[in-house]
Amino acid sequence: MEIISPIDGDMLHARDGITEWGRLSLTMTIRAPADSIIWVGGIRAIYKEGVFKAGLHLKDYENRIEVRDEKTGETASVTVYRLKHFAGGYRLSIDDNIWFLRDICQNAGKYRSIFDNPYLAFLKEVHDRYGTRIHLNLFYQTEGFNLSQLSDEFKSEWQAQSGWLRLSFHALQEFPDKPYLKAGYDEVKKDCDLVMNEISRWAGKELMGPVTTVHWGEATVEGVRAVRDAGYKGLLGYFNVDDDLPAVSYYLDVKQRRHLKKRWIWKDNKEDMVFIRASIVIDKTELSAIRPFLDGYQQRGGLPPYVDLLVHEQYYYPGYEAYQPDFRERILTAVQWAQDNGYQPAFLSECIFGRTTRH
Repeated sequence: MEIISPIDGDMLHARDGITEWGRLSLTMTIRAPADSIIWVGGIRAIYKEGVFKAGLHLKDYENRIEVRDEKTGETASVTVYRLKHFAGGYRLSIDDNIWFLRDICQNAGKYRSIFDNPYLAFLKEVHDRYGTRIHLNLFYQTEGFNLSQLSDEFKSEWQAQSGWLRLSFHALQEFPDKPYLKAGYDEVKKDCDLVMNEISRWAGKELMGPVTTVHWGEATVEGVRAVRDAGYKGLLGYFNVDDDLPAVSYYLDVKQRRHLKKRWIWKDNKEDMVFIRASIVIDKTELSAIRPFLDGYQQRGGLPPYVDLLVHEQYYYPGYEAYQPDFRERILTAVQWAQDNGYQPAFLSECIFGRTTRH
């Protein structure tokens, strides 16, 4: 007997079934010999088209589903989750952030607001225009600067942005690439704590949350346990598989990556960590190709239930070797696409771990 769908850790949302009477209704599929007598909870499964099927009706966030073969006594179970507010949300997430904070530090005494920094002013413009929720993943240090040098003079202003802005751990620094590919628990926890303690000091816990992206989306099981113990419950990645692209998939194996690439979100119940797939890497997509790429999901299995628009800070700056003069236009194009397709601004934390009022 094998439970085909949903599998353990699946996070189910409105596009997976029918929402009615305060519950999500969908079908469970089980593979077993045709003469089996299969029960799913108190419902007898029907044998059809070579598999057994039974209806599921999920009301709660966490749901343990038990399956039993009456003839053999064999049992199996999965724990799945119902996400009431996942489908239809979007955010802008930005990796590798550090240079805008160095600029704020270097202009201490001159800047009267954090939005005197042009990069952050642009992001606020995006929010003011579209209501976009924006999530910034931070390095601890870069050449000539680390987060401990930033004063807390703007803390109240940072806190006032908590309705639309999040700050989280990304890595100690940009190089070397894939810094946590083989790193143990202690190294990752140390770097994570460095970043989180500084965010709390000069911006406030109001801007922190349970979701982040580790640099390069690569970490050992021990590394993921470290960020989990630091308070993070969800990790973003690409989960590439069956292609020549970087995996960006933490410790997940090929089977898990294939499942996540199709499902967009999945929880490793063993490690108590949710993984979420990014929808596009804006700085890797030419401006003219952004809308066609996102539209193309319709032909590649359907539009994402939740859209994560990912980009990297450094491409904003004219002095960067790979500067993209159309950085602003790329972001505005992607956000406009999300709005045009009915997606609403929402942090991943709202959509996965609990609902708060959308501002």
